Amino acid sequence: MLETATLEQILERHERDPANIIAILQDIQTEVNWLPEEDLRYVCAELEIPPSKMMALATFYRAFSLKPRGKHIVQACLGTACHVRGAVRILGAIERDLGIEGGQTDEDLQWTLETVGCLGACALGPIVVVDGEYHGQMTSAKATRVLQRIKKAEGNGSGA
Repeated sequence: MLETATLEQILERHERDPANIIAILQDIQTEVNWLPEEDLRYVCAELEIPPSKMMALATFYRAFSLKPRGKHIVQACLGTACHVRGAVRILGAIERDLGIEGGQTDEDLQWTLETVGCLGACALGPIVVVDGEYHGQMTSAKATRVLQRIKKAEGNGSGA
């Protein structure tokens, strides 16, 4: 959950205009990697938006998460071009490395693993996106190295 001052800054940046609700939700999610219910209630009250409309928006767009997500977001493409080039094997390696399955977040909120239908970079497939950075022509070994590099940068082998 964000501090009230941070929520106020986000609302002011978007001129407290309900027409900017998508951008407001994006900013909240950028701050905490998900949309906490308390923050949504606050925005609804401040902008006089019915909670039903807020939930319709927050659940319609797949980019929004109503559940806590990890510090690091890993997206594995399972689209046709990636699938035929071994995406399922790569996903399996990532699941083993992180100890979670696609669609899950680890208990210490360090890692979230998402599967997506297409990332729009088919020529580079298979694709894995880690924290917004695209990694093309992925293999299981490359995926493991990318995750290990991040874990090492965090200061330990677990990423915690």
